[in-house]
Amino acid sequence: MSTPAHDPLTDPHTAPADDPLSRERSHLASSRSALRAMREDVESLDISNVTANWVNAEVLARQIDERIKALADLSDTPLFFGRLDYLHAPGADRAEGADGERFYIGRRHVHDHDGDPMVIDWRAPVSQPFYRASKKDPMDIALRRRFGYTRGDITAYEDEHLSDPAEAARTSKLLQQEIERPRVGPMRDIVATIQPEQDEIVRSGLGGTVCVQGGPGTGKTAVGLHRVAYLLYAHRERLARTGTLVIGPNRSFLHYIEQVLPALGELTVQQATVDDLVATGVEVRGTDDAPAAVIKGDARMAEVLRRAVYAHVTLPTEPVVVVRGSRRWRVPAYELEAIVRELLDRGIRYGAAREALPQRIAHAVLVQMERSGEAPDDRVQDSVARNAAVKAVVKQVWPPVDPAKLVLRLLTDADFLAEHAAGILDEDEQKTIVWAKPVRSVKSAKWSAADAVLIDETTDLVQRTHSLGHVVLDEAQDLSPMQYRAVGRRCTTGSATVLGDLAQGTTPWATRSWDEALAHLGKSDGVIEELTAGFRVPTDVITYASRLLPHIAPGLTPVASVRENPGFFEVRTAEDTAEVIAACEELLRNEGSTGLIAADARVPELAEALTDAGIGYLAPGEETTAETRLTLVPASLAKGLEYDYVVLDEPQAVVDGEPDERTGLRRLYVSLTRAVSGLIVTHGAPLPPQLT
Repeated sequence: MSTPAHDPLTDPHTAPADDPLSRERSHLASSRSALRAMREDVESLDISNVTANWVNAEVLARQIDERIKALADLSDTPLFFGRLDYLHAPGADRAEGADGERFYIGRRHVHDHDGDPMVIDWRAPVSQPFYRASKKDPMDIALRRRFGYTRGDITAYEDEHLSDPAEAARTSKLLQQEIERPRVGPMRDIVATIQPEQDEIVRSGLGGTVCVQGGPGTGKTAVGLHRVAYLLYAHRERLARTGTLVIGPNRSFLHYIEQVLPALGELTVQQATVDDLVATGVEVRGTDDAPAAVIKGDARMAEVLRRAVYAHVTLPTEPVVVVRGSRRWRVPAYELEAIVRELLDRGIRYGAAREALPQRIAHAVLVQMERSGEAPDDRVQDSVARNAAVKAVVKQVWPPVDPAKLVLRLLTDADFLAEHAAGILDEDEQKTIVWAKPVRSVKSAKWSAADAVLIDETTDLVQRTHSLGHVVLDEAQDLSPMQYRAVGRRCTTGSATVLGDLAQGTTPWATRSWDEALAHLGKSDGVIEELTAGFRVPTDVITYASRLLPHIAPGLTPVASVRENPGFFEVRTAEDTAEVIAACEELLRNEGSTGLIAADARVPELAEALTDAGIGYLAPGEETTAETRLTLVPASLAKGLEYDYVVLDEPQAVVDGEPDERTGLRRLYVSLTRAVSGLIVTHGAPLPPQLT
């Protein structure tokens, strides 16, 4: 439903109580009723006589169930958050006097019983000016209205008359309030606060890969998730076939973000860590020291594995003789060798070539049959390919390869590794990754996460990995080159959204540049975008944390906070844990969530102190409640999380908890930038000199 745009609403402070605000509340109530009717229409569908078999019935029933869930009305979430009054109807002739249209912008499309729209999906083209229009470029918008909500009810609104030259541009107070609204529970969507530079990334096309470099609080994770939602809207049918996947750094992070897409009505996106993707063949029970993990994660290992796999192929030296009835058909060794070399030169997967080899040999036999006057068909060729003599040649020349067994041999047989790593890894590097103790079998081996990636690479050499339509890779700066390759295999025929911050790389193999990362991912043509406007971290906090940038990522642009509220920030001396706990109690008097972040080694001591003080606390990723709003966070798990208030315990201990100073300073940078409204840094030991 749309109405003419030229119906100016007055300020609610001077207008009658039942006028502008009540009309907007009435539209909200009507929209909720319409959404309920849409859901009831789907719930009432009778599919008993429209499916041919039980399989189709199951599929249709599942689709209906997903549609019902997508139409759920979240009572505490505003159904629409903005309004656009166009000067002219979009796409219509802009003749003077032509009526405009009014659209309410929300998280999903809602229509009335006649099919007229009451709420427009934020992803629709007509909604784009809500994010992009400005006084400089009003995009044919007369009025942009933002709504303020309290627990799902409209309590305020704010207007911008974009086409009125008499009205000056100004910062939206409601926008600031929405950005600064206390965080309780999991991550929420940002559809009401998407900024123009973020919207440009969100609406970029499916065909290209986008890499987003963004400092703390720039919204890169939210941008990536909203890009998925937009792509599902714009390319629903295609992505329904090919699938989408969000990859996060750990389970806590995935739990934190898991409600964002369902809140936007998208229920089909899978979530996983890189370890989840590659741990399908073996159980990960071991760990590597940093030097071994760095070498195993090096892209050079891909060539070592490729050599080891194809070393199983041996050129034939004897002919193959196929007996059929009274006839004997002989394929000479030189012809077999030519077939094998041709398959090797084509560079196809090892397993695919092995499956093709018996058919190629059978074809050579059929050529001889045809020359002798016979007329064999495809059934004859298949029969020859299954002949015992052909099978024996294939087994000898192109034997099967078990990926896990091959990697196990590389890691336990120094001579085998040396043979295939010659000229790639030096002797010291080879010694670093060879296991000190022999292992009897694949099942008894204590595989590490890096080993699982090697097995995944080998598996792909044997058999192609299934590719998805789109993959989102978050906190990408921490991946090794081999992990990038593992992710790239999941989107060889699709596209990717890569999200990260080079300054927050906290692994010994952390990414040095996004160009290099995209090359390992197989997306060298990806576009790199940089977000530098900070919406989450207060000015004083990000300014303090940015002191570390020259030491951890000297080429990066510091984040500039757009927050008008500088936030609360204080550095305190704390002689014992009691003073740390007192800082937590102080911050818990505020509304919202509080995080106590500490070096991993100090977490048990702080946990005991919290318990002794009678303060309940959660683990990272667990959902906060009104009763329990404090989360105790090991610094190693802080990445990607956010809290209204943070107490950061002993910065130097965070630095010392890492294998080298640069990684430690990066971990500290991450820990310092988790706060939305306030940060207290407590320390007994001297602060790192880079902060002073």
